[in-house]
Amino acid sequence: MISTALIIGAGVAGPATALALQKAGIDSVVYEAHPHSADGVGVFLTVASNGVDALRVLGADQPVLAAGFATPGITLRSGTGKKLGSSRTGQRLPDGTVSQTITRAALYRALYQETSQRGIRVEHGKRLVAAEDLGHSVRAVFADGSEATADVLIGCDGVHSTVRRIIDPAAPAPGYTGLLTTGGYAHGVQVDTQPGSYEMIFGKRAFFGYAVAPSTDVWWFANLARRPEPGPGELAEWSGDEGRARLLDLFADDAGPAVDLIKASPEIMPMSPIHTLAHLPSWHRNRMIVIGDAAHAPSPTSGQGASLSAEDAIVLAQCLRDEPTPQAAFTRFTAARRPRVEKIIKWAARINNNKIAGPVGRVVRDAMLPPILKMTADSKALRQTFDYHLDWDAPAYAHGARP
Repeated sequence: MISTALIIGAGVAGPATALALQKAGIDSVVYEAHPHSADGVGVFLTVASNGVDALRVLGADQPVLAAGFATPGITLRSGTGKKLGSSRTGQRLPDGTVSQTITRAALYRALYQETSQRGIRVEHGKRLVAAEDLGHSVRAVFADGSEATADVLIGCDGVHSTVRRIIDPAAPAPGYTGLLTTGGYAHGVQVDTQPGSYEMIFGKRAFFGYAVAPSTDVWWFANLARRPEPGPGELAEWSGDEGRARLLDLFADDAGPAVDLIKASPEIMPMSPIHTLAHLPSWHRNRMIVIGDAAHAPSPTSGQGASLSAEDAIVLAQCLRDEPTPQAAFTRFTAARRPRVEKIIKWAARINNNKIAGPVGRVVRDAMLPPILKMTADSKALRQTFDYHLDWDAPAYAHGARP
């Protein structure tokens, strides 16, 4: 019987897993490398409707809905301002709830507070350096010299996971997508967009997206192509006044409000490379497993990173609840989750390839995208992505073939 767990990482997957395990009657402690909470970390993200539905299974959706705002759709435009089409960010749940946009820090904070209110311990300043399977338990060793043991260890430590390397030292490293990302929050700029609707612009030299929050502040992000992957020195050149000037130059020839929004943002987030993990051969070994971005990291283009992590948390807890051994639970979990997550990762990669195109590629993309968007507006692939509901009371084998 599995009764205790060590969870490494307190982002999205970690707290969600702790909540799911508690629901399954399994005690856990979350260990986070950073010494403090996530206030101010990152820019913003989408919790798609399937992610909201997963959080609802855990009783953790309301704090997220309170901290975010509805963003059900996206309008796509060319750099000349021409409308190329529209798409959905999710489905409408039975009560009318749609996909939400929320700052990464607010999402972390909401999930952290839920774990604290339910008596789940989160320890900060605990950087994992080693883990060892002891046969009947697993031991974690942290950089401060402390140790902890439990029945299983679950790596929720993101795309640059330490647990992944412990499980398989030969595991592939995350792949650089060829894109850099930054973003910010602009005050006092009027844009011709309704609150709650995303606008995405395929600019001539970079990609720009924004949404108007209920406060009328505009939340924006930019993606630009750079190969090979830049080092810290080159990334530093995108900070401060020099970085702002570079961004303004990138969007100077594009229609839309990018230039005004960049100018009106008090602070621009540090430029960072986007990494993904498309296929990890081994998600688990003995009593250790990785889930969420540590096992399968889609690009932010998918709008599914946080949602897939919440789904993972529920399915893993069900498998640990219903299976007699960690190995059986982990095998079932992998069989249930791998096909879904890897399909979404491949879909997002195809979108990334269209974000930054040359002169010929832009003409082809702008001609082909409108009919493609119309054809896929209610496609089977979209329905499979968003219409994904997890029944907590269903047996674990409902999610995949028996191992």
